[in-house]
Amino acid sequence: MITVLLSSSGLSKKEKMDTAKQEIISKVPEVTLIFWIIKILATTLGETGGDVVSMSMNLGYLVSTGIFAVIFIVAVIVQVSARQFHPVVYWTTIVATTTVGTTLADFADRSLGIGYAGGTTILFSLLMASLLIWYRVLGSVAVDTVSSPKSEMFYWGTIMFSQTLGTALGDWTADTAGLGYNGGAIVFSAMLAILAAAYYRTTLSRTTLFWAAFILTRPLGAVVGDFLDKPISQGGLALSRYSASAGLLVLIASCLLIFSHKAAKHGH
Repeated sequence: MITVLLSSSGLSKKEKMDTAKQEIISKVPEVTLIFWIIKILATTLGETGGDVVSMSMNLGYLVSTGIFAVIFIVAVIVQVSARQFHPVVYWTTIVATTTVGTTLADFADRSLGIGYAGGTTILFSLLMASLLIWYRVLGSVAVDTVSSPKSEMFYWGTIMFSQTLGTALGDWTADTAGLGYNGGAIVFSAMLAILAAAYYRTTLSRTTLFWAAFILTRPLGAVVGDFLDKPISQGGLALSRYSASAGLLVLIASCLLIFSHKAAKHGH
C-alpha cells in the first residue's frame, strides 16, 4: 500500500483518479472467448443445479429460491467487498445468480401460475427498469463505469434479473413455442452468432451488444441444461442432475485453472 502511494505521488489528480478507478474495474474480468465459454457453462450449471435442489431434493421452488437467494446475497457482499479481481469469487457470484434465477423463474411460472409468456414479460420489464434506473442514477450502464459499490450493486442486480429472464425465456422457447431443447439451442446460438458478427462488422454500441449477448447466454444455458437432464421421451439425454451438475462444475473449475484470467482494463 505504501509503495502504491509513493509511486503515485508524482501523478496528476486526473491520473490518480484513473488509477483508483482502474483498481476497482479490475474486479471485472476481461471479456474474451473463455469468458463466454465459462458464462455458458455457468448458466447451464445454474439450470441443472437449481433443479437438483428444487426437484431432486424435493425442496420446492420457494424454499430453493430462499436458499439460493441467501447464497447470492453472501456472494455479492464478498464480491463487492473484494479489493481486486478474484476469478473464483466472480464466477461463484455468477453461478449464484443463475441458480436463484432458475428457481425464482420456475416459482413464478409454475407455482404462481403466471406462465412462461407472462413470466418472460414481467422479468423483461424488470430488467429494462433496472438498466433504466441504473442509467438515470449513474449516467451509464457501461461496465467500465462500474467504479463504486453503488454501481456494482446495479451491475449484480441487473445480472440477476437477466439470469431469471433467461430461464423463463428458455423454457418458453423450448416448451410453449414448441421448438424443443435442440431447437431452442439452435435459435439462441444463432442469435449470439449474429451479435458476434455485429461486434466485429458494425459500429453498434459495444455496451448494448455486451448486455444483449450476456442476456442471451442464459436461455441458451437453460435449454442445454434441460437437454442434459430431461427424459429421453421429452427430448433430453436423461442424465442425472447430480452428474450433469458435477460435470459442469468440473469444466468450469478446469477453465479457471488452465486458462489465465485478467482483469478488464477497458469497457466491455
